[in-house]
Amino acid sequence: MRDWLKRRKFIQFLWALITNAHLTGFVTGRIYQGPLKRFCVPGMNCYACPAAVGACPLGAMQTFFSARKPRFAFYVLGFMAMVGIVLGRFVCGWLCLFGLLQELLYRIPTPKLTVPVRADRLLRKAKYVFLVVFAVLLPLLMRDGMGSSYPYFCKWICPVGTLEGGIPLVILNSELRSLVHFLYAWKLLILAAVIVLSVVVHRPFCKYICPLGAFYGLFQKFGFLRLVREESACTHCGACAGCCDMQVDPVRDPDSAECIRCGACVQACPEHALRFRFEMEVRK
Repeated sequence: MRDWLKRRKFIQFLWALITNAHLTGFVTGRIYQGPLKRFCVPGMNCYACPAAVGACPLGAMQTFFSARKPRFAFYVLGFMAMVGIVLGRFVCGWLCLFGLLQELLYRIPTPKLTVPVRADRLLRKAKYVFLVVFAVLLPLLMRDGMGSSYPYFCKWICPVGTLEGGIPLVILNSELRSLVHFLYAWKLLILAAVIVLSVVVHRPFCKYICPLGAFYGLFQKFGFLRLVREESACTHCGACAGCCDMQVDPVRDPDSAECIRCGACVQACPEHALRFRFEMEVRK
């Protein structure tokens, strides 16, 4: 198990460095605006982060929707759909910097909070509300007198943008510090709440808030990357379900929209009955 976790952590750190390679931005206090910024990265990675070399697909989608003359985000939605079909929530488990941060916080040795099953099931539906309402409908429909709108999820909720973009830019730019007001304090409060919760609850942002994870989860049932179980080898010992921090039972629902394809269950299976495989058939 430990070797598997080390391998995944290495890829998470490496991907975080690759997608945030403009490290001089933390010195200059200016975001990268080169040609790579035209392209989206698969996971949550704020456009406003001084080190980011790509765009966040969720933010890019809202930017299209909130323009004075709203346009359908063909490129962004096409990119997100392609990633969802090919990888599903593998992105959440292996290629998301904020997911990595939550996992590291959860490893702090403190008593952990067990969310009641019924409450957990209800709260997990909230991320679909954030996707539909804050990432799609409000940017499309809520407009000011000039006909403009806002990327509402980024503006009012997203703790990733606060951590990666808001805090560094305010620290590095004295002119921005004079513009700080209620909204910045509100976003700091949300970030602080997510950080505290991440110490006692495994990946609370991913489970209950993240619209991008919700979007990718929609493709999990017919995506190409599958979790496959060899029925003849499986002894139904429950080791796979017991080790899953996302509370997924791979035997009952290997294509659950909550599975982040971290691979912990594959490593934990004593009979090696689980493995990842690319398939192109819809599983019944």
